[in-house]
Amino acid sequence: MTVLTFKHFVSADQVTPTDALTLIERAEAFKHGESRQFANPIYVSNLFFENSTRTHTSFEMAESKLGLSVISFDPTHSSVSKGETLSDTIKTLSAIGVNLAVIRHPQSDYYRPLLDASSTAILNAGDGAGQHPSQMMLDLMTIHEHFGHFTGLKVGIVGDLAHSRVARSDMTLLKQLGATVMFSGPRAWYTEDFAQAGPYVEIDDLMPQVDVLMLLRVQLERLDATTRAAFTATDYHQTYGVTLERAKQLQPQAIIMHPAPVNRDVELASELVESPQSRIFTQMHNGVFMRMAMLEAVIDANHF
Repeated sequence: MTVLTFKHFVSADQVTPTDALTLIERAEAFKHGESRQFANPIYVSNLFFENSTRTHTSFEMAESKLGLSVISFDPTHSSVSKGETLSDTIKTLSAIGVNLAVIRHPQSDYYRPLLDASSTAILNAGDGAGQHPSQMMLDLMTIHEHFGHFTGLKVGIVGDLAHSRVARSDMTLLKQLGATVMFSGPRAWYTEDFAQAGPYVEIDDLMPQVDVLMLLRVQLERLDATTRAAFTATDYHQTYGVTLERAKQLQPQAIIMHPAPVNRDVELASELVESPQSRIFTQMHNGVFMRMAMLEAVIDANHF
């Protein structure tokens, strides 16, 4: 059995292909009914400085299934509102005995100064437009569950690339696992960091090629005022979205994925969200078990 050594779980960069496959295997075991009990009480706090439904509740469910004790934290009623730094917040939680902190924060790389600041382990639940390692891992689990492998698969990542921590987290490891990665959406959002992972392909040329179509939400909250004012859902859907007509170009074995929330009739026609080829709600379901595997790996590495 491969021994995982994640004292913190903050970035796709720390995950090797072997690590990824080990985590997938463990998550699948949890999904099929395996459980885990820990000898000592373990305390976790979820610090979400950005709104979240799926990631927040998925981590809470994973923590509950592992028997962890959750110490509640509400940023709007914490000392952060009084000017306390994130580092001091983590040191405070560490001082009162919190073993794990699951954090989502609008600042990219927020976690770097925290890694050696206290004995509390950090799990990154999303940092700005930087990384989203738990979404990456549940995406990989969902692809592996459907195809049984990654080698030779063609994955198209389409949408708001420039502001997507999901795209950045997924692309490198998918490539390392043997998949071919391609990108589409507004060309202006296809930047040099994506060019290193795969080519830009026009949406109607991409659709017939892919085994996995991974769509991304347009993050209006991160766009500048000019771009946001010029954006219309209808124009985007017709130009870059997966319309009912465009979906007919997909191969029969292809699956549709999306990290959600889905803007229906923007990046994806509403009727396709729960179509036979969609794995969007499967991703959400798998997220609980993958986050169990990630939490377990960090707990074991820290010998809590």
